[in-house]
Formats: sequence, C-alpha cells, structure tokens
Amino acid sequence: MNQYDFHCHSSISDGLLLPQDVVQRAFDRGVKVLALTDHDELSGLAVAREKAESLGMTFVNGVEISVNWGKHTLHIVGLGVNPDTPLLCDGLAHIRSGRTDRARKMAEGLAKVGITGAFEGALPYAENADMIGRAHFARFLVDKGHARSMQAVFKKFLVPGKPGYVPHIWASLPESIEWIHAAGGLAVLAHPGRYEMGKKQMHELIEIFTRFGGDGIEVATSNHTLDLVGRFARLAEEFGLWASVGSDFHGTGHYGDLGTFPALPSYCRPIWEALHVGLPDEVVDETDEMPQDLLN
Repeated sequence: MNQYDFHCHSSISDGLLLPQDVVQRAFDRGVKVLALTDHDELSGLAVAREKAESLGMTFVNGVEISVNWGKHTLHIVGLGVNPDTPLLCDGLAHIRSGRTDRARKMAEGLAKVGITGAFEGALPYAENADMIGRAHFARFLVDKGHARSMQAVFKKFLVPGKPGYVPHIWASLPESIEWIHAAGGLAVLAHPGRYEMGKKQMHELIEIFTRFGGDGIEVATSNHTLDLVGRFARLAEEFGLWASVGSDFHGTGHYGDLGTFPALPSYCRPIWEALHVGLPDEVVDETDEMPQDLLN
C-alpha cells in the first residue's frame, strides 16, 4: 500500500464518495499524503482539507483539468494549487459551462440505439449536476444492464465513434499549464498509458508538454502495468520531469482503490519533493527542502 496518493475524485465531480469520505477511506487504507483532484472543480477542497487535518494527514490541493490536444482528450493534474486564484477559477468555470447541453446530446445519441431516458437516468448519479459527464451515464448504463462494467460500457457507448459520445471543447494544453502555474501549482500529465497513441506520438506529446512548462508525469497509477511504469519513468527521466503517483480513485469498481498502484522506480524524482511535502511523522530539514526565496 502506498502512503502517497496524488490523484483521486469525489462526488464533487464524478466520484462516488463525498470529499470527506474520500479522505477517511484514504486514511483507513494507510495513505498519509493525499491530493483531491476533482475534474475541473475546486469546491471540495476545503472540506477535504479540514477532514485530513483532523486525522493528522498531509493534504495537497489538487484539480484535474480536461484538455483538447489534436483528436485526443487529455487530463492535466494540478498539484499544490491555490483554489482562490482568479485565472484558474475562471478557466475551470468556462470548461464546466456547456456540460448540461453536452449531456443532453449524449442522451439523444443513446436514444437512437434504443436507450431512452438516459439524461434523466444519469442525473441522479451526479452529486453536482453541473458536472454531469460520461461517468454518470456509465453508472446508469451498467445499473440498467447494458454492460457488465464501467470499462465495458465506455468501450461500447461512450468513446469516439460510439452512440453516446459527444466531443466537448475543453482547455488547450498551454492554457491548463498556465492556469496551474498561476495558482502556484505543478502541472502533471495524468495516466499517460491510457491515451490511445503510439510511442512516437506520446514522445511528441511529452516533448510539447515539457516545452509549455509541464512539470511532471503520472508514472505510477492504477491502470499502469509494470512495463508502463518503467516506460514512463524513463520518459520522465529523459525530459527532466517529476514522477507523480495516484490511484485515480472514483469509487469501488472504477479504476483502483486509494493507495493502490505500483511503486515508483528508485531512480525517479518523486513529485512530493517538488511539493515540499512529506509523511506527517517525518522530520523535514527545512534548509534542504524549502526554496531559498521562502527562507530569506
């Protein structure tokens, strides 16, 4: 079990648990340093931080920003962000606008293949109605017996070329990094092994991500095999990027559980060093850990 987890979701976006319940579950599973990274949303951070502090955990403010890059939808995790930063807040608000219209169009596509009432069916699964998205439709479709699992329902209905898929205009890659940096955070390319692109295109993506100022790669995550962990660890080393870790927890039955993912290779530069956070019971030498401009 890993003691650091820098990628998870609550019911504020498309997770199953309330923010404070995500923190409690992480604590119960032995996680000591946690970042909540809801999709395009910051409103769960305050209550999650309060809960973490009551349990003696270290908490990191996070967010996962949806990004358009060519034909791909990417996710960029922001870690250590200030949730009161106007540029970040305004950018995320713009992304969230239009989700309801998109959801209705998704329901229209599903109705064409005989699945009626999908919008009304998916809505109760969204704790935050403004954040209704594919995961909420997927849970509805699984519960109605249209597929056996979340992964299966995505492949059958909710990816490009399938009846329930509707594209959306998200942030651009440089915008997402700019917003995160404006908020004092680090920009991390989330779960790169999940994107359907060849090695050459992935190399190009990471090169461009680095050129725009990206800070890290999620090397170890719940859907990365050991081979993928090794591959992205080497790419992080090649491009001088920090190596991040995270379960991408949404709830049981969807990706991994909190703290559950492969370990980082020993040669990686772990992102918690860049964030200047450690395990709560560690004694930190501030002279070594803190940037000099904060010590003067």
